[in-house]
Amino acid sequence: MLIATGIFPPDIGGPATYSKLLLNNLPRRGFEVKILAYGDFLQRQSGKIFIVSKKWPKGLRHFIYFLKVLHYGLGADFIFVQDPVSVGLPAMLAAKILRKKFIVKIVGDYAWEQGFQRFGVKDLPDDFQNKNYGFFVKALRFIQKRVCKNADCIITPSFYLKKIVSGWGIEENKIKVIYNAVDISEINFTKEEARRKLMYPGNIDDKIILSIGRDVPWKGFSRLAAVCDELKKEIPDLKLIIIGKDKKIPREAVFLNLKAADAFVLNTGYEGLSHQILEAMAAGVPVIATNVGGNPELIKSGQNGLLVKYNDREELKEAIKKVLFNKVDVADFVKKSQDFIKFFTEEKMISELIKILE
Repeated sequence: MLIATGIFPPDIGGPATYSKLLLNNLPRRGFEVKILAYGDFLQRQSGKIFIVSKKWPKGLRHFIYFLKVLHYGLGADFIFVQDPVSVGLPAMLAAKILRKKFIVKIVGDYAWEQGFQRFGVKDLPDDFQNKNYGFFVKALRFIQKRVCKNADCIITPSFYLKKIVSGWGIEENKIKVIYNAVDISEINFTKEEARRKLMYPGNIDDKIILSIGRDVPWKGFSRLAAVCDELKKEIPDLKLIIIGKDKKIPREAVFLNLKAADAFVLNTGYEGLSHQILEAMAAGVPVIATNVGGNPELIKSGQNGLLVKYNDREELKEAIKKVLFNKVDVADFVKKSQDFIKFFTEEKMISELIKILE
């Protein structure tokens, strides 16, 4: 299998985590795996990871990616794509030439993401689906729809995303839902040990709020920061840590921060299915997330976490206070979350993927 992805560790994000997981697990099940990714780093592991530099200009960069897919896909049985446009288009063309099985994993609406960041789209994904926009958004919509129509199979990590993709005119029976897996085997330390390793300044009993994600507008980091600034008037020892906003950090440090946190908060306007929520639940950290996208498939508000409205200052503030001041049964949230994520195993995810491949 050739896995064509836009990002790969040390980049932070679902496709990076997922690609690494497949690279580690599929060979144990009889698959030879190679990774092709965009990146600014030179990283190879036994000749299995290949990088197309982001320093190349757009267009040329995508053409080079297409040539690399042709080269490394020649000996593959499957080309597995994790991006429907910047990776999906060159990979689809190469797969057609090579006559290879072509599988696409859709973890979000690429046209919406780019439209929101670059082309003036203000609507969130649900409203976006039924509106018309300018030329560039139309072009991106056309490409991702064409790539999906040419796929032998489409995989989504949530039923929410399956609904989105079927709305593009894709046959539902071609779309398979496989939930992401979570592995926190590297978290083998206590909260106190994590805080000491991270050398947090001040008291080891500080209240720590953690958020993780790409630095994109809909992640709502600025609103979360404003809410925490307000809360410091009531909770002077409150600290907010955002991972992914300013710099990349190693996975070990991500896990240390997770274990050190008193609450994980995801104030996002959109989420397909969050690896970060799964990891927080597995690490025993109470979760506060927005009631959008695939989040309600993971969080049942008041049972194993709290759901709030996106960017709602008061709801965010009250939810954080409930968790920090134990106005909800935090211990019960954590127990139910850890029971729930037992179903999100790597073995289950890999087995379901292999059934599709077979």
